[in-house]
Amino acid sequence: MTTHLHITGDADADRLLSTEPLALLIGMLLDQQVAMEVAFAGPAKIRERLGAFDARAIAEHDPEQFAALCAQTPAVHRFPGSMAARIQTLCAQLVGEWGGDAAAIWTRGEPDGGEVLKRLKALPGFGEQKARIFLALLGKQYGLEAPGWREASGDYGVEGARRSVADITSPETLAEVRENKRAAKAAKKASA
Repeated sequence: MTTHLHITGDADADRLLSTEPLALLIGMLLDQQVAMEVAFAGPAKIRERLGAFDARAIAEHDPEQFAALCAQTPAVHRFPGSMAARIQTLCAQLVGEWGGDAAAIWTRGEPDGGEVLKRLKALPGFGEQKARIFLALLGKQYGLEAPGWREASGDYGVEGARRSVADITSPETLAEVRENKRAAKAAKKASA
């Protein structure tokens, strides 16, 4: 299956996300306290500045130099130093446990959705919600066929939902996701 993600609004960044599982995983790691498009465009900035894009190269890069690379304008994230450390920690774990192959998390041993969720939650920076969203993204747009992925991803796996990055396929669906997030935040604030 050929994946054509449309998350960032930048064709090159979206192409990298579509073809490089590590880029998609790092984009998800970065997806906090910044716009989704900024988070998922981060891997393309790293590739351009580092000149390579693989887990080992990132994990073994000098931490100070990698943080500086992430801080270059435009920065990879609004908190480039702390996120650079998180990216390197994630990549080191991928090298140590998955041979540097991000896709092995959801392909090695033909895992079901529950097992993929468990593997994702074991990654640094991936809590319950982020792992469920990423699992839904894999199932809805990346061709994951693991049995039970929808159930394991909870509400994020619902067909036709517009809850997260897993549901963004166009500028229109991006606007719908943003509106749903805004409405959910307002409802939560009103009930507090």
